[in-house]
Amino acid sequence: MDAAVTVSAVRSPAIGWFPVWRRNFLVWRKLALPSILGNLADPMIYMLGLGYGLGAMLPEIAGQSYVAFLAAGTVCASTMNAATFEALYSAFSRMHVQKTWDAILNTPLGLTDVVAGELFWAATKSLFSGAAILVVITALGLTNGPLALWALPAIVLPGLAFAALGLIWNALAPSYDFFMYYFTLFITPMTLISGVFFPTDQLPGWLASIGGWLPLAQGVALVRPLLAGQVPADPLLHIGALLVTTGVAFAIALRLTRRRLLK
Repeated sequence: MDAAVTVSAVRSPAIGWFPVWRRNFLVWRKLALPSILGNLADPMIYMLGLGYGLGAMLPEIAGQSYVAFLAAGTVCASTMNAATFEALYSAFSRMHVQKTWDAILNTPLGLTDVVAGELFWAATKSLFSGAAILVVITALGLTNGPLALWALPAIVLPGLAFAALGLIWNALAPSYDFFMYYFTLFITPMTLISGVFFPTDQLPGWLASIGGWLPLAQGVALVRPLLAGQVPADPLLHIGALLVTTGVAFAIALRLTRRRLLK
């Protein structure tokens, strides 16, 4: 679909990003099922393999089975990965390879609208991924009580944070190969020290302190208690940390993208 036609709606300062979001959604909708299944397969393999395999040798963790403990971490890690892949590979394709952003910028929309639209679309993709896993783990009986329903809006926050962080790297990347540094130096270490696979109190004190403030750890701290039917401790702290991360990262991403495209 031609980008200029898709974003031809009259621009509103408050929702100028929406035509960009809608354009990406319409393209994604054609391959929605394979996309969701692809995002679902990898985390489910890890969750079921480690959860039931390794979990059979482990005692309960924080009053729940290891597979239930791991399920919450898997939801957040999947949300992170979906937002990151969309903000990196897909956004880079639209910006640098397909020149979709150039076409959109020839409409009444501005660069802020484009970057914000990519932010919200990446967060939406992460919500789809997280929701699919939530459905599966609920069917497996790994959630407890009605508070688990609040996990769905809760995963929007790490989705936004990682979308914004990914857009920073997108603005700096000269090619697709550059993204491997982001995963190797940031995403993978963070997954290991943010409480996805084991409690952070098993880490050395200094490393646990660092891990506790990372965006993934903030998301896990919100989602894991909700899936267990409990109210998270200090929810406003975690929500605030994720919102601040999103706001600061988006501002940096917008500045870097403006410098790259509008020289």
